[in-house]
Amino acid sequence: MFIEIGHFAVILALVLSVVGIVSPVLGLKTNRPDWVRIGRQAVTLNFFLVSIGMAAMIYSFLTNDYSVRYVAATSNSKLPIFYKVAGLWGGHEGSLLLWVWILTAYSTLVVWMHWRTQPVTMPYLVSVQSLIMFGFLAMIVFLSNPFERIFPVPLDGKDLNPLLQDPAMVVHPPMLYLGYVGFSIPFAFAMAALFSGRLGEEWIKVTQRWTLFAWMALTTGILMGGYWAYYELGWGGYWGWDPVENASFMPWLVGTAFLHSVMVQEKRKMFKVWNLFLIIVTFSLSLIGTFLVRSGVLSSVHSFATDPGRGLYILVFLSVMLALGFGTLIVRSGKLKSQIELDSIISKESAFLFNNLFFLVAAATVFLVTLYPLLIETLKTAKVSVGPPYYNAVFMPVALGLLLMMGIGPSIAWRKASTDNLKKNFLLPTLIAVIATVAAWLIGIRTVFGMAGALTVSFVASTIFIDFAKISALWARRHEINYLLAFYQAFTNNQRRYAGIVTHIGVLVMVVGIIASTVYQVEKVVPMRIGDTMQLKEYTIRMVGLHEVSGANWTAQEGLFEVYKGEELLTVLRPQKRLYPVSQTPTTEAALYTIHLGHVFLTMPEVGSDSVTVRGLINPLILLVWIGGGIMALGVILNIFRPRMKTP
Repeated sequence: MFIEIGHFAVILALVLSVVGIVSPVLGLKTNRPDWVRIGRQAVTLNFFLVSIGMAAMIYSFLTNDYSVRYVAATSNSKLPIFYKVAGLWGGHEGSLLLWVWILTAYSTLVVWMHWRTQPVTMPYLVSVQSLIMFGFLAMIVFLSNPFERIFPVPLDGKDLNPLLQDPAMVVHPPMLYLGYVGFSIPFAFAMAALFSGRLGEEWIKVTQRWTLFAWMALTTGILMGGYWAYYELGWGGYWGWDPVENASFMPWLVGTAFLHSVMVQEKRKMFKVWNLFLIIVTFSLSLIGTFLVRSGVLSSVHSFATDPGRGLYILVFLSVMLALGFGTLIVRSGKLKSQIELDSIISKESAFLFNNLFFLVAAATVFLVTLYPLLIETLKTAKVSVGPPYYNAVFMPVALGLLLMMGIGPSIAWRKASTDNLKKNFLLPTLIAVIATVAAWLIGIRTVFGMAGALTVSFVASTIFIDFAKISALWARRHEINYLLAFYQAFTNNQRRYAGIVTHIGVLVMVVGIIASTVYQVEKVVPMRIGDTMQLKEYTIRMVGLHEVSGANWTAQEGLFEVYKGEELLTVLRPQKRLYPVSQTPTTEAALYTIHLGHVFLTMPEVGSDSVTVRGLINPLILLVWIGGGIMALGVILNIFRPRMKTP
């Protein structure tokens, strides 16, 4: 009964999404505000209706209602409650329902928060958001129905994919969706600006915080997915250039370019067409990510289903959104020409432009290489794969270029940088970077990327901390206060700028972690019996036991490994080889020991009757990857909740 109520609510939401598309247009055509208000009410009601559908699905999971096909496919009576709720987005149909629920929540917040402040653009925004709702609701109702009943009713469910039975994967998909769907808000405002003819900076200013929140959510989702892959998949890495990883990375890259580019439009009223192009591409890549994951056209540990019908539908829907976005942009392009031209190639505007180009080159590279295997398979009926070494070789130079722009952009002058300005801002950071690179060579860092990373990171870090020192000294002299208080006052009076620099510091910390854990990782795979030892650099690992353990819905062979440094016992690691009986799926559970911001990482890929295969790794400074992510999030939070800018 409850599942039918939820199904009916979602069908009704589909009907109301049509009302949300049409009624604001009628209101504009007939000059009747009542019709526009009907569109707002339709959006609001859709949030409550889809929430009813979500509640019905969650209730079915909690009550083990296996008459619902989707529940039977992604749950089991022995599954912990925590994972039963997460089973809602553990498969294709439920994840789409979560997607559209987040979309209705965003849309409802936007129309109520900006109804009075954006009366001209709001009708267009309601129609655009309702169109996106219609596209996903139609897919749920006609192609991916999670409310479908099954008969005869199975005695128990097939269980949630064991790889998804992890706390990180419970939170990771919703965070990604908050990012993906969050970019629909600046996209809708951009389309509303194009339709209404209000093509100034207003839509940029309105969407600043929405874009920042979406970017932070997507960043957090990507990092949580990386942490899950790191310890759950058992391979000791956090980024394997998997197609679904790439699907989330592409909108992140273009969305980051958009966040930087809009600053130029606000300050200099330039890049109007460019910024509209970037946000259309960002949201389109979010939809492309959906196409890659939901259609199953590319093999991935994350893929949900292979269904050509669904894939074709999403491709058609994507084409409609691309035609709507770029078609309107082309029609309106004549009114978007900037009266201000680039004064010099050596300027802040140029730095932002090069920053954008690096981001787009990176996104295009990932996009083309991700789809290359599909193209070859289609043309030659042969399967090919592109591995991490190729991605790393192509992407690393682009990433270093982005880092370099991160140091140059905030410090270089607007319009045209003089020779004195360049010397003042970059001579000392350049000297520090050269000294740091020489020091890196002397302590044994000899790889190309290690040296390039040391040079670039030290240069950018120097520009940041010299800037902090200069502004603190300025405020200290001006207000006759100490440097610490001066820095605090300078920060709070221009919180947007310095919150952005905090985010840049997080990026630097993350880059150090990426370089150290990638270039200087130590790995060894050996067979071991009880009493055997393995040497990993200065650590000795001794196997002292192997026994059976069990959980709520799994059994496992658990190894006991003592970790020594010299004669000192540091810890006992307990890696496991699990088996989930319902699905007969084995998983490899890693054991970690943290030391000096790095990990001793141990897994047992294979367990025999009298011996085990042990894989040991030393991942130096790997925790900096996620610490850097936390600093980035802090910077974004400070930016979102900043006060109004004051003039110092």
